[in-house]
Amino acid sequence: MTSRAESIGAAFKWACLTELDAPKPGNVHAFSAGHGMTVDEFVRSADAAAGPLSAKGTRVGARIHRAVMATFAAVGTNTNLGIILLCAPLAVAAERDAANMRTALGEVLQDLDVDDADLAFRSIARAAPAGLGHSAQHDVFNPATASLLQAMSEAANRDMVARQYATGFADIFDLGLPLFESVRRAGREAKWATLATFLGFLSAFPDSHIARKLGAETAYCVQRAALNFAAMLRATEQPDQVLPALLAWDAALKAKAINPGTSADLTVATLFAHRLRTILPSVRNSD
Repeated sequence: MTSRAESIGAAFKWACLTELDAPKPGNVHAFSAGHGMTVDEFVRSADAAAGPLSAKGTRVGARIHRAVMATFAAVGTNTNLGIILLCAPLAVAAERDAANMRTALGEVLQDLDVDDADLAFRSIARAAPAGLGHSAQHDVFNPATASLLQAMSEAANRDMVARQYATGFADIFDLGLPLFESVRRAGREAKWATLATFLGFLSAFPDSHIARKLGAETAYCVQRAALNFAAMLRATEQPDQVLPALLAWDAALKAKAINPGTSADLTVATLFAHRLRTILPSVRNSD
């Protein structure tokens, strides 16, 4: 019988691979590599991080740190920091109660402590995402002095991953999941539902990875363009017809080193939450 930890790990890998199948403009996907990274590196990263993220009984901070270190051992670069930061609390919540995951997640976030923050800070410093600098409060290059929830809440106005911690992952549960699941119910393939979710995030908020690296105005320009592509995708009965325009925008973004990485991270977290709620039993603390 498959254990709950194995199911959580499998759900994580499914989410990562499904996200790679979608032609997400500006991001690495099965149709195009980019930003010096390949699809194979992301596949190997998913394999490496799955075990640490799903380790039974492990706290959020330890899952984050071990998954980041395993990723670097596998591919030698930061491919998935945002994904790991988002998926670690979801994995712990699913381990507790997959049927009531949002409630369980709230409990997990409230339970975060300084040790979780310290391990997360070390992981972020190790991954060194583009645009990472020093902060006057809760600087990841210094030992943590507050809980991970407190540190993330302080950064929530400038980082969409941090915002999820501060809001109980509201954007995942209120935007991402309803969007992905509605497109799937309409009979669309998973890659198109994934793309719709990615464009939903990208058009709802300026992507914080773009803003951190290239500035707010560039992030707003990409957001405005995403609104048009999201509308195109909704309007068509044949998504393949939109693909040439999507790939042209993809090439244009990559030529300018513009990567909507946070929107992609949120998309993976949405897929992970969807899969966890779909495949895991509802028994609390099972196996």
